[in-house]
Amino acid sequence: MSDGERGAAAGEGLSDASRYEQGMSVRRAVLSDAHVDRANAQTTAFTADFQDFITRTAWGDIWSRPGLDRRSRSIAVLTALIAHGHETELAMHVRAARTNGLTVEEITEVILQAGLYCGVPAANSAFVVAQRVLEELGDL
Repeated sequence: MSDGERGAAAGEGLSDASRYEQGMSVRRAVLSDAHVDRANAQTTAFTADFQDFITRTAWGDIWSRPGLDRRSRSIAVLTALIAHGHETELAMHVRAARTNGLTVEEITEVILQAGLYCGVPAANSAFVVAQRVLEELGDL
């Protein structure tokens, strides 16, 4: 992929409105309409700019890039969230990982791998969160 293609893939040349629409489409596909609708319903004047930012940047720019498929992005996100102890976001992204095609066994492997590099306490917490979410989804 050339630099021009890479930049265009990341949303270069798109208006903020186009990046927002692209981001909202990907956000809904990965997290679900129900999740995004709940987040939008909780948006206030104080949080509106942040919601716009994550929709355009995280979802419209990064998650929309062609360099990794959504399964691979989910693996990377799960690992990063485990490493930093972001359990609320981890729960949301365990659901997203299932939507993106990761199996329960693959999620287990991601947590085990993260435990090796991020620490046993991080993996222990991640297993608690993932088990709760996977039980809620009826996968366990």
